[in-house]
Amino acid sequence: MQNQLQGLRTSLWILSLLLSTSLVACSERLSSPTAEPDPSTAQEQTGGVVALTSLTADMIYQLDQTKLVGRPGSRLIDQDPRFQDIPAVSQGRTPPNLEQVVALKPQLVVGAAGFHDQVLKKLEDLGIATLATDIDNWQSMIDLTETLATKIQADPAPLLTRYQVCETQPSDPKPTTLVLVSQQPILAPNKTSWAGDLLQRFGAKNLVADLQGDSPVGGYVTLSAEKVLAANPEVMLVVDPEKNALESFKTAPFWNQLSATQNNQVYPFDYYGLVNPGSIDKILQTCSQLKQALQ
Repeated sequence: MQNQLQGLRTSLWILSLLLSTSLVACSERLSSPTAEPDPSTAQEQTGGVVALTSLTADMIYQLDQTKLVGRPGSRLIDQDPRFQDIPAVSQGRTPPNLEQVVALKPQLVVGAAGFHDQVLKKLEDLGIATLATDIDNWQSMIDLTETLATKIQADPAPLLTRYQVCETQPSDPKPTTLVLVSQQPILAPNKTSWAGDLLQRFGAKNLVADLQGDSPVGGYVTLSAEKVLAANPEVMLVVDPEKNALESFKTAPFWNQLSATQNNQVYPFDYYGLVNPGSIDKILQTCSQLKQALQ
């Protein structure tokens, strides 16, 4: 019972993260004011960048650490010594502090489309350029890296070279695969999600790649226990951020009937890297794990 309660809490936590970050179709846009800003409110620009997501903060820092003047408060980077002296303008999923962002006098503020829209609009009204991004496939991350490099006049080549650990040309047949993101409800990513795109890159036969469903989260489908049994994957990847989701899944009646469990082909993955890109290190770690799991 305790494992089931822990699994439910983990599923609700993951589901709330998925909903709050609005994993929608990839888009990039550079927004400029539609009218001349009031000179009394327009901010003097310093050339710095405030990043409102952990991934874009990481990108900016690695492209040119001198350009990052503000960052989000996130468990992914709060303990990272690289970011200790850079002010945090938000914490967790709370909206950024607009006054604190403006006080940093940035030339550019980078946020997440669908999550930071209101803040970005207010900043535009003050004459501060903004960039709203959504990353739901590998190409969108490459494009964003090059876009940010252009905007801060940095060379993207060293960072793009780091990404090569995720560059793969799978030749051998790969096992049938299912990613389980939460247990209640059972959610699995199709090919239009970040996770689904990574699976496709590594040649995995994602059993729900082409399925569409009524899941409240774009890029994910809701599965019943019967559908999981019918799919019967050879490999299962379980998102297990708090180290109890996998234990909770093991109590499900269908669990021991699956080929993946019978052959010990079940692999725990962190939420960051596989479901939410999170940071460059998390993405690269996930790619290394995928190579091992799908070999």
